[in-house]
Amino acid sequence: MKKITKEAILETLEKVTDPEIPVLSIVDMGLIRDIQLTENQIEVVITPTYSGCPAMNVIEIEILATLQMNGFENVKVTTVLSPAWTTDWLTERGRQQLLEYGIAPPARGTVDKHVLFQEDRVVACPQCNSINTKMISQFGSTACKAMYKCNDCLEPFDYFKCI
Repeated sequence: MKKITKEAILETLEKVTDPEIPVLSIVDMGLIRDIQLTENQIEVVITPTYSGCPAMNVIEIEILATLQMNGFENVKVTTVLSPAWTTDWLTERGRQQLLEYGIAPPARGTVDKHVLFQEDRVVACPQCNSINTKMISQFGSTACKAMYKCNDCLEPFDYFKCI
């Protein structure tokens, strides 16, 4: 029988990916807030990227299925909204995976306040690394991304918004 530890559960949860960005595990996304072990139950506590994220139901189902397929029984998933998720919870590996996938990772340590100061955010193109880019839409392929275009290589790309 598999030893039930938080580390073993977390390692197994690395197999669960974000359905909207399949190169990112939910661990690298920073969605796993806690793992509680009792004598009779495993509780995985998650925080959505935002409260209306449509992927959270799929993620919860995938957590339950993946843990059960890997020998972990009696699993419960609890969603908490506080503290609110922030892009600062993305791991370095997750940021690199976003970049390699063609999505510009969010800037660290701040939410995007450029609108308050009328400054354009500098976002490097994940294809050619040029900073000669322009936002063409506040919303990209999902609500948590903005759509940009590189003026040098002319490729469009998503930018993962700072939250």
